[in-house]
Amino acid sequence: MNDSWLVGVDLGGTTIKIAFVDFEGTIQYKWEIPTDKSGETIVADIAQAIDDKLSEINQSKRKLCALGMGAPGPVDYNSGIIYETVNLGWKNYPLQEHLHTETGLPAAVENDANIAALGEMWKGAGNGANDLILVTLGTGVGGGIIVNGEVVHGINGAGGEIGHICSLPSGGALCNCGKTGCIETIASATGIVRIALEKLKEHGDQPSLLRKHSFITAREVFEAAKAGDELAMEVIEYVTGHLGLVLGHLGSALNPSQIVIGGGVSKAGELLRSKLEKAYKKYAFPRAANSAEISIAELGNDAGVIGGAWIARNLYLQNQQLNVISRLNAE
Repeated sequence: MNDSWLVGVDLGGTTIKIAFVDFEGTIQYKWEIPTDKSGETIVADIAQAIDDKLSEINQSKRKLCALGMGAPGPVDYNSGIIYETVNLGWKNYPLQEHLHTETGLPAAVENDANIAALGEMWKGAGNGANDLILVTLGTGVGGGIIVNGEVVHGINGAGGEIGHICSLPSGGALCNCGKTGCIETIASATGIVRIALEKLKEHGDQPSLLRKHSFITAREVFEAAKAGDELAMEVIEYVTGHLGLVLGHLGSALNPSQIVIGGGVSKAGELLRSKLEKAYKKYAFPRAANSAEISIAELGNDAGVIGGAWIARNLYLQNQQLNVISRLNAE
């Protein structure tokens, strides 16, 4: 087993990240292939990419033990069925079954945000924590919740949808989910830009570094705040205040030891982390507030493939245990 590898796969809208990972969580090889946006050839493309890489590095398929994959949308973890991924045209799609058939490997499937959380738990900022919340701040807001080392899935795969917790009960912006006031409309990159533009319009006479940009990004809002821009800092205080409120409620309910912030917005670093920590401690139950460490994700784009390798590892070990039990029963 020590010489064997696991396959971690992270399905994205533009590319599919694939890696061969050892049982200690160290990536041996990683690469990307384009995502078939129709969804029709994705599994076949993954299987072919694995075979091609093995041929390239002169390794046998016997080197591989199992495959774990993260995919967008709600997932039935037990069956590996994707309930719905609108952008790929998948609905009640038996991804796990197709992966096993095409690759010949035991396969496990998980939601992509949950996979990232498992990756950070195993080899990243989570530092092996069994109780962890991951929040990804990008175009949207994603999340993964781990309790006692297990992902919280919920009854139909919608557990951990942190982005759609309401933080503004009235007067909030419309979210893609159909509700208003979701934290995704505030703490995502698009939400930050929207709020900055609103503040610029509201305070039309207030000077700001943001006014020199014809097109504002979340990164520029944070850079302006770091440079002492008062209006940009007002945006950051607003955003981290609402996100801290959401995480405070989650912290009070779950009492995690780690809260990890990932996604493109997390590149803002210490300014984001420190402001968020202050807001979290304001809203969380004191005992929960004092026991949670808030940190920035460490694995970047590797979180998904490492998390995929983690569930592949668990699947392999479970199968080995079942084989031992079967042999003992036979004797």
